[in-house]
Amino acid sequence: MRWILIAVAVVSLASVVAASQENTGATAPVNGPATASASDNQGPWFSQRHPRYEIRPADVFDITFEYTPEFNQTVTVQSDGYVAMRSIGEIYVNGKTVPEVTETLSASYEKILNHPKISVVLKDFEKPYFVADGQIGHPGKYELRDDMTVSQAIAVAGGFLPSAKHSQVVLYRRVSDKWMPGTVIDVKKMEKSHDLTEDAHLQPGDMLFVPKNGLSKAMPFLPIPSANVSMIPIARP
Repeated sequence: MRWILIAVAVVSLASVVAASQENTGATAPVNGPATASASDNQGPWFSQRHPRYEIRPADVFDITFEYTPEFNQTVTVQSDGYVAMRSIGEIYVNGKTVPEVTETLSASYEKILNHPKISVVLKDFEKPYFVADGQIGHPGKYELRDDMTVSQAIAVAGGFLPSAKHSQVVLYRRVSDKWMPGTVIDVKKMEKSHDLTEDAHLQPGDMLFVPKNGLSKAMPFLPIPSANVSMIPIARP
């Protein structure tokens, strides 16, 4: 009798588990690693790591009309963010990406052209850059030519000075015209642990600041022996 009850309980439990999997859509895992689809490269993470260039004053770009080449033109962004376009007047483009500018121009020219096909190509623009300041070998503004991390940027800027505080490197990143928050990065910890997983990737316009360490701050207040002090040998017994 006991074995019959155990068998009934096992069958009932298996039925409950199967029904639960059916309701939740659970499936058995597939052997092999999961692969990322092409759409993963267009998600929020990809956009944050690889942001589009935004048009700025003094930028120059070519505008090409495939079906009406007589409208082809090269324009320069004015200091107020506008460009003077042939036949349609001024268009505001400051802060827009190239796809956004293309869409804006297409919508504007549809008022006088039938389904215009427009291409926008940057010709002269501000190169991506980062700024390094503080206790590093060569403070200044550097071109951001490739994917670069905080530790790599510090090396490019001449490395840490002896007075640098490696554990409190500040990464400033602009999120709006009036807000540029800072994030403290412990480069010393990363170097000591040989783990660079937290080594942040730079974005155009980022600023790195390396503060002084505690000893360097105290040095101006420490007593320095005078060069005129004579050393008197002590006789040994």
